[in-house]
Amino acid sequence: MSEVGGNAQQASAWFAGELRRLRQLSGAPSLNTLVAISTAQGQPLARSTISDKLNAKSLPDWPFVVAFVKACVAHADRAGVRLPADLTEMRHWDARHWRLLRIADAAHTEDRLRAAAHAQIGRRTGSAAPASQPEPPVPGSSPTGQGAGALDRVTPRQLPAAVPHFVGRRAALTALDALLAHRHRAPGTTTICLISGTAGVGKTSLAVGWAHQVADRFPDGQLYVNLRGFDATGPAASPAEVLREFLEALGVPAQRVPAGQDARSGLYRSVLTGRRVLVLLDNAGDVDQVRPLLPGSPECLVVVTSRGHLAGLVTIEGAVPLLLDPLPRREAHELLSRRLGADRLESEPEATTRIVDAAAGLPLALAIVAGRAAVQPALGLGRLADELTGSDGLDRFSHEDAATDVRTVFSWSYRNLDATSARAFRLLGLHPGPDVSVPALASLVGAPVAEAGRTLAALVRANLLSEHLPQRYVLHDLLRAYAAELVAEHEPEQARRQALGRLIDSYLHTGYAADLLLYDQRDPISPAPARPGTAITALIDRAAAWRWFTSEHRVLLTVIGLATDARFDTPAWQLAWVVNTYLDRLGAWQEQLVVQEWALLAASRVADRDGQARAHRNRAVACLRLGDHHQARVHLRRSLRLYAGLGDAIGSARAHLNLGILAERLGRYEQALQHAQQALDLFTAAENPNGRANALNNIGWYHSQLGNHRQAIDYCTQALVLQRQVGNRYWQAHTWDSLGYAHHRLEQQAEAIRCYRNALALWREAAERYYEATTLTHLGDSHRAAGAPGPARRAWRRALKILELLGHPDADQLRDRLRGGARPVS
Repeated sequence: MSEVGGNAQQASAWFAGELRRLRQLSGAPSLNTLVAISTAQGQPLARSTISDKLNAKSLPDWPFVVAFVKACVAHADRAGVRLPADLTEMRHWDARHWRLLRIADAAHTEDRLRAAAHAQIGRRTGSAAPASQPEPPVPGSSPTGQGAGALDRVTPRQLPAAVPHFVGRRAALTALDALLAHRHRAPGTTTICLISGTAGVGKTSLAVGWAHQVADRFPDGQLYVNLRGFDATGPAASPAEVLREFLEALGVPAQRVPAGQDARSGLYRSVLTGRRVLVLLDNAGDVDQVRPLLPGSPECLVVVTSRGHLAGLVTIEGAVPLLLDPLPRREAHELLSRRLGADRLESEPEATTRIVDAAAGLPLALAIVAGRAAVQPALGLGRLADELTGSDGLDRFSHEDAATDVRTVFSWSYRNLDATSARAFRLLGLHPGPDVSVPALASLVGAPVAEAGRTLAALVRANLLSEHLPQRYVLHDLLRAYAAELVAEHEPEQARRQALGRLIDSYLHTGYAADLLLYDQRDPISPAPARPGTAITALIDRAAAWRWFTSEHRVLLTVIGLATDARFDTPAWQLAWVVNTYLDRLGAWQEQLVVQEWALLAASRVADRDGQARAHRNRAVACLRLGDHHQARVHLRRSLRLYAGLGDAIGSARAHLNLGILAERLGRYEQALQHAQQALDLFTAAENPNGRANALNNIGWYHSQLGNHRQAIDYCTQALVLQRQVGNRYWQAHTWDSLGYAHHRLEQQAEAIRCYRNALALWREAAERYYEATTLTHLGDSHRAAGAPGPARRAWRRALKILELLGHPDADQLRDRLRGGARPVS
């Protein structure tokens, strides 16, 4: 047995042991008890299935894990047993289940590759391959086992759950099946299907259901995204952001995802080359949203859903169009029959007909009607039909041939909610999306997190919300519009503003704590105390902070925009300040520019000169990263004037440090040295040892650029001592790089290489990609000067890969080095 295969069996046994442990801790319910509880919860489990999974006879899928865990937790609640908190959290089980799936997928990949290798040997020799034949490596692994520059081969399984009562669509399903036979119709082309139709017609249900049916034909995974192209209350999904999520799902480390959309799209196509992946792009608004997300591999298949016809996708990309009409009456009747039972419909045939006709064949409307009728079996279908035909609908989604519209159908589920859930649903109309966490809802409603979690579960059960990821929830775009209407109609303006304030405070205070975990040496800000009822997530370490920023990345951007638009001006600029470190280290510099522009607007409206000064300086840093030196100078000069007017010596000093960096970029090293010296004087007068250390390092660096290498070592050594005293590991990395450069120019290559390696360890700890590439470049220069061309080229190649992923122009210098046609660039 191979090592990977053995690991898969061990992982399966380990996971089964975890499930058995949960069962014991929850009061050791019998299998029959678990079957009864899971059935009552609407996620029925078979006794034989539970036995198989607990004995590791088969791999547990995610729906089984969810149903089993919830049943055990429910039994513990009934028995008065207190479970460890982590065992009740689905994110705990999700992490372990993903670990199990990745190990199993690696084993499957190894088996498939071994079988292919044996078959080829058999074809060459006419016999089976000998037992001693070396096994091929798992794709994406490093030959040395160190993973140097390689990507983990990850198999994404992103498809949402299929609709349980899907009916009809036989012609559409036949057409989709036919696509599988045409995937290789032309070299280098990817088969694309465009499913279009009106809102609520069931495009997503069809696409997701079919994708589940054929998932085994795409063993390298399935990617899914809701592009929100017709979202009534928020922006459509950015292709660049979707590409980031897809790349990470495919195993690209977050720190290696490029900054630019084109670079991300190119890497995405490269990663998918030779892979059999199904890509489902749901709810596309236009062709421009789709094109960057198309793979180039003929092994892949893309399904796009949209309310528009996207003629360009058909004309240029050759997509196969599939227009989805409303369900015919017979299939609509069948959908209701499956949900409610044939006997109930046959007892009120006239009412059933009116419901089917009024719903205009929209599966979404029919599903919500059936949901209400199912939970209220005593409610007559005649009354439902009367309500449906006697109410108005969402004006934007009315149909000429329909007797009603979706708003009325939504209202039935809404009216059936308890008061707490109804208020929560309304307030969700204030959230900008794209998804909602439990603490976010808790803050909106001003309730404890545990209560908010229960409320979200109730909304999921009512089909008013879906849990697309563990503990993260999304509203269908029509439901979001409906919630926005309700909150405007039923919640007083003051209550809406208080809810928004709590929501913004939740992101601000959690984000502030996360930012300090990433970089605790920043000059602090002073957010006002959070409003009562605000849920603030506790983060214990730097890794937790990074995970929080990653999961809330898109939400934070929309919340900053929301805070600015709603005139929460001080929290708006402060939240923009909070995300700056994360965006900078991630290489999301264009996003940095946008949020700092919002920060400037917000701070200016309340005449907050400190907020304006910080926003100008942060915007200038982004401009420096992107090579826009003119705008960097403009913003730094404005920042310096504001700091000087405030009498803020530390802020002024930091602006001088940045002006020195700008001068250096322009080759004006004497001017850069002057700015660094001014910064040192200001930091010294303010008795700020952290800033003083940074200024000393910059002075040393500029002396190196001017050829004064021994002076550079003296200044940088002083800086390193101070940085160690204050615990500033991030700036120690800068100083180690500066020392390495000075020793390199003094032809002390062994010492230079030692310094660079110290810097690299700290850059990687901080997830600082750009400066990691800079130090790798310097390391390569020292290796070359020491007569070691092999290590030099390896360092340069690693630096080039990072710069290409960032889309940074410095990549050209690395290409020159690798071609051997350039001298080292300082």
